[in-house]
Amino acid sequence: MKIKSFLCVLLLSLLAGGVFAQVQTGPVHPKREFRAAWIQAVNGQFRGVPTDKLKQTLISQLNSLQGAGINAIIFQVRPEGDALYASRLEPWSRFLTGVQGKAPEPYWDPMQFMIEECHKRGMEFHAWINPYRTKTTLKNELAPGHVYNIHPEWFVTYGDQLYFDPALPESRRHICMVVSDIVSRYDVDAIHMDDYFYPYPIKGKDFPDDASFARYGGGFGDRGDWRRSNVNILIKKLHETIREIKPWVKFGVSPFGIYRNESNDPLGSKTKGLQNYDDLYADVLLWAREGWIDYNIPQIYWQIGHPVADYETLVKWWAKHTENRPLFIGQSVMNTVQHADPNNPSV
Repeated sequence: MKIKSFLCVLLLSLLAGGVFAQVQTGPVHPKREFRAAWIQAVNGQFRGVPTDKLKQTLISQLNSLQGAGINAIIFQVRPEGDALYASRLEPWSRFLTGVQGKAPEPYWDPMQFMIEECHKRGMEFHAWINPYRTKTTLKNELAPGHVYNIHPEWFVTYGDQLYFDPALPESRRHICMVVSDIVSRYDVDAIHMDDYFYPYPIKGKDFPDDASFARYGGGFGDRGDWRRSNVNILIKKLHETIREIKPWVKFGVSPFGIYRNESNDPLGSKTKGLQNYDDLYADVLLWAREGWIDYNIPQIYWQIGHPVADYETLVKWWAKHTENRPLFIGQSVMNTVQHADPNNPSV
């Protein structure tokens, strides 16, 4: 996520029939609010912290969030093909212990701990995974048992990062196995992905998938359509994986805040920024339309009046294009504090 603070709060009313179980009080199902916070690992706040101290930090965060009215936690458990939980498939995360593959001492399972603490407080727990990213920088060392060291042919390097190749059936199969393992063994309320599908483009560098396109791109005249198809297949398979194991567990995404600009598509928003559909190959509206996702949280991290991506314009656009799926709005706490509403500067 393109934000430095460790929490990002999202606040919007939930459409009827959404993430939370509805409590019937008469013939009408009341709307519930989904008030959630992301807690990320990649900012380094957990790395190398002694177990007892880290537990107390997390408890303090949960207590503060509970006091603020938060009722769901989106907790990062798989930052780069690793785990902040006792995975059967991937190594312990360096964002927990400082060294990938090193188990915490004394031993504990952060995801299980957070599930229990969230549920004690009446909060939902959403397990946040990053599907393709494997190295946030090439300088990072991977544990000997990391899948990259077993199947390096499944991966590609782009810029200073390493990724599962989204085109490969083997990549999709592995990611689905990871999700299956989490859903089978943990009492999660949802699986969550943020904005990292195909990586954010690097100026002057195309994503290195020539070989994969030559092998799997038959029938696609446009590489962008093929890349979108690769991500669509993963999203559909993850939906099916979760439904088969625990139909009540939700699957949600938090994409970049712009679907498409109106200059590229009459359906698009009056914005001028990077686009999910064209640049990250994430066809979020299709996923919602097909029912492959259970909620959508676009990251609208800009202020009202932003010259490229105006907050008010984007909120209204997404509200018109929910595709009958629950819609929430991802907010940047820092941006909200720093930029007053020009129409209500005292609020």
